[in-house]
Amino acid sequence: MASLNIPVSILDRANSREGDTEAEALQAVAERAESAEKLGFRRFWVAEHHAVAGIAGSAPAVLMAALAARTRSIRIGSGGMMLPNHQPLVVAEQAATLNALYPGRIDLGVGRSVGFTSAVRRALHAGKAEAEQFEEHLAELLAYLDGAAAITARPQDHGQTPVFVLATGTGADIAARAGLGLVLGGPALFRSSPESALKRYRKGFRPSRRFPRPYVLAAVNVAVAATGSAATRLLLPEANALADSRTRGVFPALAATDGTVTGPERRQELVRGFLADAICGTPPEVRRRLAELLDATGADEALATGGAYDISGQRESDRLLAELAAS
Repeated sequence: MASLNIPVSILDRANSREGDTEAEALQAVAERAESAEKLGFRRFWVAEHHAVAGIAGSAPAVLMAALAARTRSIRIGSGGMMLPNHQPLVVAEQAATLNALYPGRIDLGVGRSVGFTSAVRRALHAGKAEAEQFEEHLAELLAYLDGAAAITARPQDHGQTPVFVLATGTGADIAARAGLGLVLGGPALFRSSPESALKRYRKGFRPSRRFPRPYVLAAVNVAVAATGSAATRLLLPEANALADSRTRGVFPALAATDGTVTGPERRQELVRGFLADAICGTPPEVRRRLAELLDATGADEALATGGAYDISGQRESDRLLAELAAS
């Protein structure tokens, strides 16, 4: 089995699981990060979601600090911090503090998404107007990290922390102009052609102190198991939760499944769509599909996403994926 020839990393959204507390969900994230380091993954990233019933990860900077303290070498990052929700100076100070405490191990991934519901957006004082200022706020954030702003953000970062942009809308063009890494995932990789966004990113890329050349992470839900059906069962709980969020307005805690897709036709369509945007199967199947995706995108790194209800199954999936990356 040929090597994938690029680094592989993990993004954990800190999904809650039915029957467990949210504290137990966060503890599971920490244990997974420790395991990911031992398995040889390059990065371990966490996300930002607010007031979502089935996700315990709301404060990435806090969680990153805890994960960095419990590991020794793996890079810890955000996938990502949503700039509309924060003052750029505060994000810069958080990232710089983490990099000062854990030098050379911190990544800052940023995005422009806003809260899932109007109530959350009101609570965050962030909406469409703030999202439209993303490029301006990103430039401000970088100036604070680089020491080029009107005030000096402390601790001084001197531009050492790598910054990545989660590509939504014009994200690829913004990342190119700023000379930052790009994270491309979801439907952009499978249901619509990624070539145009990637071509614009690479063509318009301006080298920076962080990235001398374009750098692309392909983010995709991944599950590996001894059989294809077992791998699908790992992804189904999150697929069901996502379908519920689109049809009922609530993203619930992950629940056990017997492997069947149920509910109204619209819900089943959403579940099938989630699985279509994922790579799951036996080790040879996953290696082949990942290799095809990486060949098609020319990505520099794979970022495996997706949360499982079955923690032991997720642990085995991580182990098998690490073997694929190293073999």
